[in-house]
Amino acid sequence: MNILILSGSPRKGGNTDQLVEAFVRGASQKHTVEVVSVHDHKVAPCMGCNACFKSEEHVCVQKDEMIDIYNKMKQADMLVIASPVYFYGLSAQLKAIIDRCHNPIRDTFNIKKMALLLVGAATLPELFDSILAQYQLCLNFFHLEDAGRILVRGVKEKGDITSTDALRRAYDLGEGL
Repeated sequence: MNILILSGSPRKGGNTDQLVEAFVRGASQKHTVEVVSVHDHKVAPCMGCNACFKSEEHVCVQKDEMIDIYNKMKQADMLVIASPVYFYGLSAQLKAIIDRCHNPIRDTFNIKKMALLLVGAATLPELFDSILAQYQLCLNFFHLEDAGRILVRGVKEKGDITSTDALRRAYDLGEGL
């Protein structure tokens, strides 16, 4: 499989990056894996103008780096969403990219599976509920297989994740694909 990971962390080397790296080590044994750190791409939020629905080639009127991400998504068989959770939602950088998939170009993607990697500082049981609801809606809408979820609570400072079993679980998830 070609696996594309959209990593929404703006903090280099942080807990989300470490979780992604563990997943990549496991998955890259059998699959091609590419990580896109969305913080490194200039992508404007969707304007809701629907011009992409009127264009034959579904071209967005915004001229930014989202076209590169669309091209990567076209090549992917599996999509992994990885994000820190700052205030009960995905990072703003990642949310902008997801919202830009409002474009009907999404119908040209070959993605069949999706996985979710989330890291949050809070320990509340409902910390990830709003994201899980959106994730499930995407799985249902696009008829995607849920390849797995790694949800990590109680990690705030860089490296806190190493005192949990999350890195092993992410590696195992990747290796088991």
